Amino acid sequence: MNEIERVFREEHGRAVSVLVRVFGDIDVAEEAVQDAFATATRRWPETGPPPSPAGWIITTARNRAIDRLRRESQRPGKHAEAAFLQFQAEPPEEGAVPDERLRLIFTCCHPALSPAARVALTLRLLGGLTTAEIARAFLVPEPTMAQRVVRAKNKIRDARIPYRVPGEADLPARLRAVLAVIYLIFNEGHLTRADLCAEAIRLGRVLTALMPDEPEAHGLLALMLLTEARRPARTSGSGDLILLSDQDRTRWDQALIAEGRTIVRACLRRDRPGPYQIQAAINAVHTDPPTDWRQIVQLYDHLLAITPGPIVSLNRAIAIAELEGPEAALSLLDALPLGDYRLFHSTRADLLRRLDRPAQAAAAYDRALALTENPVERRFLQDRRRTLPL
Repeated sequence: MNEIERVFREEHGRAVSVLVRVFGDIDVAEEAVQDAFATATRRWPETGPPPSPAGWIITTARNRAIDRLRRESQRPGKHAEAAFLQFQAEPPEEGAVPDERLRLIFTCCHPALSPAARVALTLRLLGGLTTAEIARAFLVPEPTMAQRVVRAKNKIRDARIPYRVPGEADLPARLRAVLAVIYLIFNEGHLTRADLCAEAIRLGRVLTALMPDEPEAHGLLALMLLTEARRPARTSGSGDLILLSDQDRTRWDQALIAEGRTIVRACLRRDRPGPYQIQAAINAVHTDPPTDWRQIVQLYDHLLAITPGPIVSLNRAIAIAELEGPEAALSLLDALPLGDYRLFHSTRADLLRRLDRPAQAAAAYDRALALTENPVERRFLQDRRRTLPL
């Protein structure tokens, strides 16, 4: 990864957030930031990166936005000048700015937007993902996702949705959507984008400070910490995926595990269980070898009781395979309506492999591969299929 790619991954969301605050227009902000990175691509290879790459990007984008506003005849020239003066009055100094990215998430998670639009727009603006990447994450065609993003931007503009963290009375109504978006950002970076995971965890910390009495915010933070703790052992030196059961636990980040487990214990004392808290508890059990699979199944039963759904049932079936064997798990799996979900087929392939049914396992691996874009997952599945005793 070169310097420009690194800065893009780490600073794109912040730059867009700062410019949205200054100019009050998502399209202006996003286009200006894209122009700034395009300029960096041309200049930095010759001049080298500036001392403060993030500051350079924000300042260059600010200037591009002002130039655009001055050119647009339908906007009074004073609009750009006012924005310029506001920017000067509130310069986004590194390390000393309000959390612009959290403000952007709350804007994207306004109740006037559909749940799918909230997530898509946040991934686009905060994570810097392309429309094609977001479409793959949602398993929808790229034109469909492009329409969702455009409609969401237009809704924010036309409804004059404010760019701010809402008042205390409005926070609970937005919390569920904000938590979902932060978790999806984390999941998007799970295997290949460590920067997205770090950003999601940072946002989780900010959110728990903003809403310290919301146990689900703490539950999500614990879930992300306990999952991230396994990153060093999740792939080999060559970048190949290593299953949880085969990971070297000595490589897990013990500081993150200790922090996550402490949060889980605090959530248990609150006795207000929710989906993220239960998932965090499941991950906490995994950090205490040997894994107590009976407790894992009980936690999934609890999770199913409050948030029933086929994905939770799939994960419960994986735990059942460890407790009662692959045959019992396969019967549960085959009843689930997940024919277009890659992890359903990869899990099914693994169970069939364990049951010594290689031809059926190969077909399941093929179906999983057809649905998988992630290169790390694809290599893992290809290796597993290649070693079947056909």
